[in-house]
Amino acid sequence: MAASNTRPVLIAGGGIGGLAAALGLAQKGIASILLEKASTLGEIGAGIQLGPNAFHAFDYLGVGEAARSMAVYIDQLRLMDALTAEEITHVDLREAFRSRFGNPYGVVHRGDLHGVFLKACRNHELIELRVSSEVVGYDQDASSVTAHLSSGERVTGSLLIGADGLWSNIRKQVTSDGPPRVSGHTTYRSVIPTEEMPEDLRWNAATLWAGPKCHIVHYPLSGWKVFNLVVTYHNDAPEPVAGKPVSEAEVLQGFSHVHERAQSIIRHGKNWKLWVLCDRDPNGSWVDGRVALLGDAAHPMLQYFAQGACQAMEDAVCLSHMLGSHPDNHETALENYRQQRFPRTARVQLMSRAIGEHIYHPAGDHARLRNAIMRAKSSEDYYRDLAWLYGGTGLAG
Repeated sequence: MAASNTRPVLIAGGGIGGLAAALGLAQKGIASILLEKASTLGEIGAGIQLGPNAFHAFDYLGVGEAARSMAVYIDQLRLMDALTAEEITHVDLREAFRSRFGNPYGVVHRGDLHGVFLKACRNHELIELRVSSEVVGYDQDASSVTAHLSSGERVTGSLLIGADGLWSNIRKQVTSDGPPRVSGHTTYRSVIPTEEMPEDLRWNAATLWAGPKCHIVHYPLSGWKVFNLVVTYHNDAPEPVAGKPVSEAEVLQGFSHVHERAQSIIRHGKNWKLWVLCDRDPNGSWVDGRVALLGDAAHPMLQYFAQGACQAMEDAVCLSHMLGSHPDNHETALENYRQQRFPRTARVQLMSRAIGEHIYHPAGDHARLRNAIMRAKSSEDYYRDLAWLYGGTGLAG
């Protein structure tokens, strides 16, 4: 074995993407040290949607059974007109969908899913987890890379994977392309007990109420104990904000023009927190020698395709596969990873923006056109549209 491989791979960031990368590498017999800046390993946020491609990745990473036990399996993706409270269309996610893609569509609490990965990593002898270890930069030579921690400590490994999110310190050094793009869309999140969700809206569906410059999403979580509420308003917010507590009155400001039935959902929310959404233009500069980016550090995307966590897990699958396939040639492994993942993640980034513009937030004739186009499609038509996305593990397409 090459000398460089006697050192562990360093992973900056202990979110779902970083943990998935550590687990993928361990499956290939590659040791890693995961360096997380927080004092504890955990995950904030609420629900995330998991397309079949996420379940393909779970299986590859060896956590399929545990991840499945955490998920709620919904029957539909349901699109409602927030102005009229009428259904525009729905996509059936039951037997035909599962048969087509080989896996279900689920929703899960982000913390629950993070816990699945964390437990698997803690139980693996090839994975070392360190907290209070923010990576602020790196240097490298012909045989190793050294991570610089904010504490002044240095940690040396064979490679460094930047899985440190939207505001990645690793990306700053790899690409120097400036801060993320502020979308001007503000998202408010809440989780409410199921019994407080209006009874006539307790659907087993990921439901989207689409309105002019705004939308509402809700679905059940955690064994139907709670409903996840996510409401978004395109209010031209100028600055990035993350996790700021806000009042119900502030949330309702962006929804005074939608149907009372849609507004009533918001009134049941509590402990609302605000995020201003950010993303980036696709940029294929993910690799610098022995350093590679993964997840939001590589390709941050808007939430409208519900693929952020899924694509990070696919990255982990592809990266570990390439490093396992080229154990003595990191240059080939990292370049193959970049070449395979960049076109797919760029497509998801750009389509996430387009979905926000043309499905989630249009008004007037634009909205009427959306309704006409989407009503005309069958579930089978939607399956064909989504086959490129849901059919793979991150190793192809």
